[in-house]
Amino acid sequence: MERYTADRLRVIAFEEHVRARPAMYFRVERDSPELPTEVLQGVVWDALHRRDGTHGQISVEITSDLSFTVEDDQLHSADERRRPLPGFYQSLLDKDRWAPAAAAALSVRTGIEVWLDGHGYRQELAGAAPTSAWGQCPARRPYGTRTTFHLDPSYFGPGEAIAWALQSEELHGERCEHPSPATFPILDLRSGADGSAGIK
Repeated sequence: MERYTADRLRVIAFEEHVRARPAMYFRVERDSPELPTEVLQGVVWDALHRRDGTHGQISVEITSDLSFTVEDDQLHSADERRRPLPGFYQSLLDKDRWAPAAAAALSVRTGIEVWLDGHGYRQELAGAAPTSAWGQCPARRPYGTRTTFHLDPSYFGPGEAIAWALQSEELHGERCEHPSPATFPILDLRSGADGSAGIK
């Protein structure tokens, strides 16, 4: 029997792990044409489901075949002074929300805004790592997060894209057991069409 020892183990960074095994985070492998849509779905699922078991209010904007923005009203992890706690790689990516961090790991650029008690904070990331410390910005609402992902075209390959004409039910899925409905508008700027639907 072959024996394994500690010197044969290698610890890899979160970002490297996501890129090596995306199916562990987004249900499909790297060579699947569904991966960009699954990344969007993972971020939507995370944004929509509050920690208290209810649905939040979110919006989705698809700006290109590999770029999208998700805005939610979730409360970010904060310190006693109601300022954001550092998350993944000491960034504004909340440490309790793995899906946006995993999506950032598959992106060339990610922009994130966090609003706490009416104060806004903004940061740019390269992959999941911050390019600089976060700064202040106007708050669009008392609480929430707005994150824009620019997925890495060299990772996803030519011709891959977020699915066209998505409905909220497709992104939300059938696995949800939360009883409360939620408004879920999707604005697809690729076609100039948008829609919204209640989620049961």
